[in-house]
Amino acid sequence: QLQLVESGGGLVQPGGSLRLSCAASGFTFEDYAIGWFRQAPGKEREGVSCISKSGGSTNYADSVKGRFTISRDNAKNTVYLQMNSLKHADTAIYYCAADGRALGPDLYCSGYVTPDYWGQGTQVTVSS
Repeated sequence: QLQLVESGGGLVQPGGSLRLSCAASGFTFEDYAIGWFRQAPGKEREGVSCISKSGGSTNYADSVKGRFTISRDNAKNTVYLQMNSLKHADTAIYYCAADGRALGPDLYCSGYVTPDYWGQGTQVTVSS
């Protein structure tokens, strides 16, 4: 059974950092592109950052470029999202998602294609 489990969320002050992890199981991890998405209260879900199967191609929302870094460790079946210089506007539930189609990460993060599999999410709250 395919499973995605997010961790690493929490409460952090503006300007602080967090690292989210997405641990995968039940499928051949390196055959799947992975994306991080977020949804704030009253707002639509948005793509934050996505990474290709090999990790050689990444995509970022304009709002997080230069602050967030996505990476994957296929040996550990895990994708990470390093979030630095956090802002109040980054407060949201963060979800990771996986998709086995051979599509570029930009297509997932832009919302053009919806990944097939989703985790339960982890809350990130940026507040002083």
